[in-house]
Amino acid sequence: MFYIQGIAGQEFKGSLEELGRVRAVSGVRAVGAVQPVGSYESIAAAAIEQGPGPQEEAIHAYRSMVQPDLDRGPLYHAGQIMRREVVTVLDTDRVAQAWRVLRDHDIRQAPVLDVGGRLVGIVGERDLLMTINVDGGEIFDILGRNVADVMTSPVVAAAPVTDLRRIARVMLDHDVDGVPILDETENLIGFISRSDILRAVIIDPPLSLWR
Repeated sequence: MFYIQGIAGQEFKGSLEELGRVRAVSGVRAVGAVQPVGSYESIAAAAIEQGPGPQEEAIHAYRSMVQPDLDRGPLYHAGQIMRREVVTVLDTDRVAQAWRVLRDHDIRQAPVLDVGGRLVGIVGERDLLMTINVDGGEIFDILGRNVADVMTSPVVAAAPVTDLRRIARVMLDHDVDGVPILDETENLIGFISRSDILRAVIIDPPLSLWR
């Protein structure tokens, strides 16, 4: 299930096929993906380096950590790999304030909410830099604008049970690098990026995007 959220509220709700009949939403750029605690290989390497003990003990510890993960079910839905702690900004925030939020969290874009907490758009670093000048990490020239003046709206969003393959198709068809995830009451509950999907392909053996 996909949605299109804009300033006036939800403009669309329907399937991927129906989404293809509405106007494309473009200009959304990548958000920092979920940062894993560590890959299986890094865990093994750390165990070997930090030992004492023979290398065989480290390998045994590595295998004991990996095996439970292999018992997990396949990953099919956005809700299984989405980022749940999403950094957001308000449409009423000043551009300089929003830029500092992105800088402090080391991300390139963030979903935009209105004062009621509804998703109304996405704003990227490039959008913000069109109205401010930054030198050495400090803002020295600001045009008096709010996030609402520079954000991309409306924005394509999806339900947490949406098939990951369909999320990937929307990213390609609408030229976006990230899709906000909404619950049934239009509350923002997560975000999934291209990097999240690629990372899941690499580090999650049970991932089944194509069957």
